[in-house]
Amino acid sequence: MNSSRKVEASARPLVPRHIQSLEPYKAGKSIEELQRELGLKKIVKLASNENPLGASPKALRAMQEALPGVNRYPSPDFYDLRQALAERYDVKTDNVFAAHGSEGIIAVIMGTFLLDDEEALTSANTFISFRIQAQSRGIKICEVPLKDYRLDLGAIADHIHDKTKVIYLANPNNPTGTIFTVSEFRDFMKRVPERVLVILDEAYFEFAHHDPVFPDSMQYRLDNVITLRTFSKAYGLAGVRIGYGFAAEPLIGNLMKVKLTFEPSHLAQAGGIAAMNDSDFLEKTLRLNRLGLQFYYELFNRLGLRHLKSHANFVTMILDSDETVDRLYERLLRKGVIVRPLRAFGLPNCIRVSTGLEEENEHFAKALEQVL
Repeated sequence: MNSSRKVEASARPLVPRHIQSLEPYKAGKSIEELQRELGLKKIVKLASNENPLGASPKALRAMQEALPGVNRYPSPDFYDLRQALAERYDVKTDNVFAAHGSEGIIAVIMGTFLLDDEEALTSANTFISFRIQAQSRGIKICEVPLKDYRLDLGAIADHIHDKTKVIYLANPNNPTGTIFTVSEFRDFMKRVPERVLVILDEAYFEFAHHDPVFPDSMQYRLDNVITLRTFSKAYGLAGVRIGYGFAAEPLIGNLMKVKLTFEPSHLAQAGGIAAMNDSDFLEKTLRLNRLGLQFYYELFNRLGLRHLKSHANFVTMILDSDETVDRLYERLLRKGVIVRPLRAFGLPNCIRVSTGLEEENEHFAKALEQVL
C-alpha cells in the first residue's frame, strides 16, 4: 500500500464514526437472566410494558393455524393485514403500512425520507429507538427538554429550522406516560411547515384514547403526518414484532419501496388480524390496567413516593437521586422484582414500573415496602 492509500484508509475507517459512537438499545433484564444470576424461583417482571395477560387467544389460535405455511414467503404487500386495518380505521388500503414493530417503521421512514444533511427533531427523555435510528444513519438530532415531564410542543416548534425534516412525538410518551393535549397539538401543527414530516408514535393508544383531551392522530389526516401504532402492548404480541402505521398515499407508497421485502412475517400478520378482532381480550386488558394504575397510585401515595399520572400501562416514580434508584433497583431484584431504571432515557432519578396481574402488583408492593 502506498502512502496516499494509507492516508485515505486512516481518514475513512471501516466502521463509520457515528456507528462507533452509537450506544445500542439495552432492554430490561429478563426473567431468565435474573434466574441465572440469583437462582430465584419466583420472579415478577414489571420492566418492559408487556401485556401480563399474555396474547389474545384468538391471535394464538390464528398463528397456530398459520404454522403449516411458514415454509412459504409471506405476501410482500401484506394485503390482508392492510385491508383489515383499513376497514377498522376507515381508511384506504393504500394508507396503511406495517413492519417489525414501530421501530421497524421508524427505520424505514429514516431510510426513505432523510438525506444526510437533513436533521431530526424530538423531545429529550422519549423512546430511545428513535434516537438510535437517526444516529445510525448519521442524521443530526435535536432533543428539546421536557417541561414538567411532558413533551413541550411549543419549545419543539421553536427549534424547527430549514434543515429540519422529521419530528418525532410519542403520545403517550415512553417512559413518562404523560400526554400532550388536543389544543396543544393543534397549535403545534399550525407552526409545522408542510415539508416537515411529523411522526406520531401512539404505541399506547389503546390505554389513552378514552381521555377526551388526548389527540387521536387519526382525526388529523394531514399530508405530512404519519401515525404509528403497535400490536406489542395492549394486544400482547411483543414477541412476534408487528407494528403498523397510517399516512397519506404518497408517503405510504414510498415507504413500500424501501421496506424489507417480506415483512411482517406470516405468523405476525395472522396474529395481528386476529388480535385486532378480539374485543373481549382488549377490554379485559384495559380493565386490568386501570386497576393496576390505581393500585400503584395508592401504593406510592401511602409510601410518600413522587410519581407521574400515566396514560399508558406503567407508572414512573421520581426519586431523590440516581444513587437511590440504583439501590432500590438492586434490592428489588433480590426480592424477585424486575423494574426499569431510566438512566438510558436521560432520567437517572426515575424508575418505570409496568402494571401486572393483581398478584404481581401485590408482590411488587410487598417487596417495595420491605426494601424501602
